[in-house]
Parts: sequence; structure tokens; C-alpha cells
Amino acid sequence: MDLITPAFGLIFWQTIIFLVLLIVLKKFAWKPILGAVKSRDESIAKALRDAEKARKEVERLKEENEKMVAEARKERGKILKEASQMSEEMRAKAKDDASKIGEKMIEEARISINAEKEDALREIREQVAELSLKIAEKLLKQNLKDDKSQQDLIRSYMKDLNLN
Repeated sequence: MDLITPAFGLIFWQTIIFLVLLIVLKKFAWKPILGAVKSRDESIAKALRDAEKARKEVERLKEENEKMVAEARKERGKILKEASQMSEEMRAKAKDDASKIGEKMIEEARISINAEKEDALREIREQVAELSLKIAEKLLKQNLKDDKSQQDLIRSYMKDLNLN
């Protein structure tokens, strides 16, 4: 049992060595160790504060970016709408201009056709009048060769005059 229970002297010297070791450690090791732990604590706290600031800045930038994207989308929609309106106006104007030009061309064609028609009718009238005169002249020459036929013709004209 001697091996299991230590002697009083051993316990005494171990306690003294332990106390001396504590004093030496307190004087030379605790301050640097605690200082290192404290500075490590401070650097970790500073890193956490900086990380929090960075996270807030990232969130702010993200919100700002989302606002800018939303603004850009609105602007794009506005530009597309304006372009669509301008395109529609240009199409309507071109259609209107084409319609006016078409109507003008149709009117000019009508005027030209009417003028040509009048010219053709006048020419036909002149030809009919000329042919009628030639036929009448030939008929009169043939029918009025003798006096009796001339008198009959005059009487028929007189009857027509009295009736009208």
C-alpha cells in the first residue's frame, strides 16, 4: 500500500514546486498569454464588426443594384413603347400618304380618261357629221336630178316645219 499512498514529504515538496511554478508562470507567462488571448479576442471582435459592416454594405449595394435594374427595365419598357408608337405613327402616316397619292393618281387618271373620251367623242361627231354630209350630198344629187323630186322634197320639209 505504500505505492498507492504517497508520503507526507513527497506531497509537501510537490506542493511547494507547484506553488513556485505558479508564481513563475504568473510573473512571466500569464501576462503574455492573457495579452495574446485578449489581442486575439479584440482582433476577432474587430473582424466580426468589419464583416458585419461589409455584409451591410453588400446588402445596400444589392438593394441599389436591384433599384437600378428595376429602373433600367422601366426605361427599356418606356423606350420600347415609344418606339412602337413611333413605328405605328410612321406606318399610319405612310399608309395615309400612299392613300392620298393613290387617290390623286386615280383622280388624274379619271380626268385624263374623261379628256380623252371627250376628244374621241368630238372626233367621232366630226367624222359622223362629215360622213352624214357626204351621204346627204350624194343622196340629194341623186334624188334632186329632176324638178318634180325637188318640189316633193320642199313640200315634205314644209310639212315637218309646220308640225314642229
